[in-house]
Amino acid sequence: MTDSTSPTAQLSAAGVSIWLDDLSRERIKAEGLQKIIAERNVVGVTTNPTIFASALAKGEAYDQQVAELAKAGTNVTDAVFEITTDDVGDAADVFRAIYDETNGYDGRVSIEVEPGLAHDAAGTIAEAKRLWAKIDRPNVMIKIPATKEGLEAITETIAAGISVNVTLIFSLERHREVIDAYLTGLERAQADGIDLSTIHSVASFFVSRVDTEIDKRLEAIGTDEARALKSKAGIANARLAYEVYEKAFATDRAQALLQAGANKQRPLWASTGVKDPNLPDTLYVTELAVADTVNTMPEKTLEATFDHGVIEGDKVSGSYTEAREVLDAIAGLGISYDEVTALLEKEGVEKFIVSWNELLDTVTAALEAAK
Repeated sequence: MTDSTSPTAQLSAAGVSIWLDDLSRERIKAEGLQKIIAERNVVGVTTNPTIFASALAKGEAYDQQVAELAKAGTNVTDAVFEITTDDVGDAADVFRAIYDETNGYDGRVSIEVEPGLAHDAAGTIAEAKRLWAKIDRPNVMIKIPATKEGLEAITETIAAGISVNVTLIFSLERHREVIDAYLTGLERAQADGIDLSTIHSVASFFVSRVDTEIDKRLEAIGTDEARALKSKAGIANARLAYEVYEKAFATDRAQALLQAGANKQRPLWASTGVKDPNLPDTLYVTELAVADTVNTMPEKTLEATFDHGVIEGDKVSGSYTEAREVLDAIAGLGISYDEVTALLEKEGVEKFIVSWNELLDTVTAALEAAK
């Protein structure tokens, strides 16, 4: 059973939902999910093309299904759709009890729309509905990237009563737009008579990638003042994202929806694996502990947190002035926040497209080998 004194238990008690940023059929079959639920306080899972490409590249858990798909003459895109939706459906079944116990708050499994659709609103909406219908589990979340085109897709998907994990958020302004897209979707769902309590959403705000890009620029400046600001931007940015969340859901507009049964769109801290080996490996967990959030962790970060994370309660509320000072100081050195966040969004989409193509290549090779 779970140790109620462990750092992951303390993190959960502080109001943080721990979701694992990983999934494989091997993990499902070997009851690895049940183990981390029981021992690491994990209450959800997120996936992306990189995770599926990695899972398919190793082990034999997919061999039988790949052979069947090859025999049926299934094309590679449809094969990927079948394989990934099967995994997500099976994982959703594992987490269903948590979903039921928490009235849909947790027990979630996320699957991403094809990243090549990131700038195609209509294509994203169609793919989100297709994934939702295929998996047919209430505890699934469809991941939609927070591109400009993605905002329209978020509204339409929420309006259809589908729960959404909005991914690749880097800037505070885009976070505000994402919340607006969510609220607009809820208003449309309400007008169509959909039960708002059944719709859930999280806003995945990326952390470590902000530090990686800004630290590179601070290092290039090279002054003592610049170096003193290293590894501070990601946390400052995320803390201010929580302030955006608090203010947005305190408005009359949001309150009216909440009173009608709607759920808040919780901030989710993504990209919480530390990239700089000089930093504490639990930095983006312990420093962003605050109620009503999700922290989606790679397994390495999860294990580090369980082993030696020091959870000191709420590290976000009341930190906003200091966080603004950090971003202002970085701007004062000539580093453009808007330029950095726009670049990170562009790179984020590109990286997922590369991973998606790797996934297609892996499945193509597997289908060929199975013939």
